[in-house]
Amino acid sequence: MNSNGKSVVDALSNSKVFQDYARALGDMTGLPVVLRPVESWQLPYHGRRNENPYCALIAQKSSACAACLQTQQRLTEAATREAHTVYCNSGMAETAVPVRLGEQLVGFLQTGQVFRKRPSAAQFERVLRQATAWGLTVDREQLRKAYFNTRVLTAKELEAIVKLLTVFSQHLAIVSNQVVMRQEHPEPPMIARAKEFIGEHQAEDLSLGEVAKAVNTSTFYFCKVFKKSTGINFTDYVSRVRIEKAKNLALNPNLRISEIAFEVGFQSLTHFNRVFKKITGLAPTEYRAQLPMG
Repeated sequence: MNSNGKSVVDALSNSKVFQDYARALGDMTGLPVVLRPVESWQLPYHGRRNENPYCALIAQKSSACAACLQTQQRLTEAATREAHTVYCNSGMAETAVPVRLGEQLVGFLQTGQVFRKRPSAAQFERVLRQATAWGLTVDREQLRKAYFNTRVLTAKELEAIVKLLTVFSQHLAIVSNQVVMRQEHPEPPMIARAKEFIGEHQAEDLSLGEVAKAVNTSTFYFCKVFKKSTGINFTDYVSRVRIEKAKNLALNPNLRISEIAFEVGFQSLTHFNRVFKKITGLAPTEYRAQLPMG
């Protein structure tokens, strides 16, 4: 995944829409819910809300963490196209749903640290031996209590959770552009003026040099500061502004897709279709079809 994909995931993770959703699903299920980038080398739930107490104990040892990370790697490889569930060394299920923007995989909505069936005493003894081999020094009774208090999901419950995650991943793909565009962080006045200029002239054939001149700075310096302030390059930002305007125009059923494309500044319908799908995850006609008025 490129850095742009990671910046999208970071913006989505910090957005109110994701945090409200994760909190609501966590309250309903008691499970942790995270949105992580594709290339993430950390335990996704460690220190997070609703982390499984047993997993928190296991994560105290680096050798145990390594085994958990191997499980995450298997999940990453298996869930690139659709929801997938794998099982860790302790017998717990981990489920991930891909978040895609068009053809680009940018991250995973993930939950887990649950059993699919109630564990047995023999299973715990195997886990205890593994923990000992990892060098974990923890009270046996504390570990046993945490292990057997782990949530058990029926097939129907897991299916419902996967469905909710899948629907939300589609929603995140649709709103991702708005979230990236509205990131709230301090920015230099020059960048604020540049954004205003782009918004006023987005239908025109804008160039980096033209915008830099409008804010009285060199092209090189403007390019550097713009990328640092927004997290995306100039061309991508302009495309996102135009696509956001196109999404608003799509609400008007009297406008053809080709008219919308040229209205927002694209000189090629093919290019418009390609950029629209890359940013929203849907073709313009697909996006319009799922609008309320459609």
